[in-house]
Amino acid sequence: MEARSPRLSDIAARMAGNEAASYKRIQRFLQDNDPREALKTLFNEEADFVIGDPTEIERPHANQTEYVGTLMDGQTKGFWMLTLATPFRGRAIPFHSVTYSSRTIEEQPSSRNLEHFKAIQEIQLLIGQRPIVFDREFSYLILLRSLVEADVQFVIRLNMGANPPHFYYDAERKQPLRLLIAPINKPRIFRQVYYQGEVCLNVVGIWRYGFKQPLWIMTNMQPEAALALYDQRMKIEICFRDLKSLLHIDKVMNKSQVYLDKMLALVMLAYAISLFVGEAIRDVQYAQVVPDELNLLEVPQVDKRSRWYLFSGPFLLLKQRFRLAPDLLARIVDAALQIFARLIFANVRSLVRT
Repeated sequence: MEARSPRLSDIAARMAGNEAASYKRIQRFLQDNDPREALKTLFNEEADFVIGDPTEIERPHANQTEYVGTLMDGQTKGFWMLTLATPFRGRAIPFHSVTYSSRTIEEQPSSRNLEHFKAIQEIQLLIGQRPIVFDREFSYLILLRSLVEADVQFVIRLNMGANPPHFYYDAERKQPLRLLIAPINKPRIFRQVYYQGEVCLNVVGIWRYGFKQPLWIMTNMQPEAALALYDQRMKIEICFRDLKSLLHIDKVMNKSQVYLDKMLALVMLAYAISLFVGEAIRDVQYAQVVPDELNLLEVPQVDKRSRWYLFSGPFLLLKQRFRLAPDLLARIVDAALQIFARLIFANVRSLVRT
């Protein structure tokens, strides 16, 4: 957080002691430890659902880096990071990620859908029966088949662009379904229809007042529950905006994909810490919450016009740098640490009687 950078040289420059020695310390740490396992402990067992979303990370000058390919435009060099997270106060706490690119997919017996499903398989036992809420990048047939076969509950927003998906009332594709809805702020539900004539699921759409176009989602859950779940979906893009603008995750420069994944996990751990401490500062500063009464798992009762709504916790901590009295800051950090520890150790199973 102090370096505001994932580059080892930038971090080493901020560490105490000799910069070269600090650089080697970081390398030894990454060699002997795996921050990805620590990141999984941030999974919030109290969360009702999980968010999955990919983001592009550009590496325009990485011509010789093994994991860098080309992005969606077919020209820009970079890679994709798929992150799974749980919602938290209008932001998201990441707890797992995978990276892939056009080059890694070509060189390995893999594909985009296999990389997506691999990420889900790796945390399936952890998330249990919680549904995963995806955005439009995940509305494709092969992934849907895999999710249904693995008995994973999902809510996926439909990509209604130039080539919208085709639905049918039957598996023989005899009766095509037209997704039409009026802007009446009332959901329209189609039950047990077939995506591309192959995967049976439910579709629900709603065109809310003031929006330019309707929202359509597909799910293997009850459609009413799925729509309510998507309405709760916190934009993980805001989390990525903080990661890029505050911690500059887009400047990550590791030569090995293994070390890349470890470093990305380390940055997301730092982001989670800044999120908790920053949110605690936000509650104390703008919601007048007493530090000893902080509860970051709940949203304080504040007026809609309050400045509490203007800033994210990480922004307050890393950008505004409030000049708080040392004793007050110590109490805030202590309260945030206790909640952070409660989130982590909620995953620990113990046979000791309490």
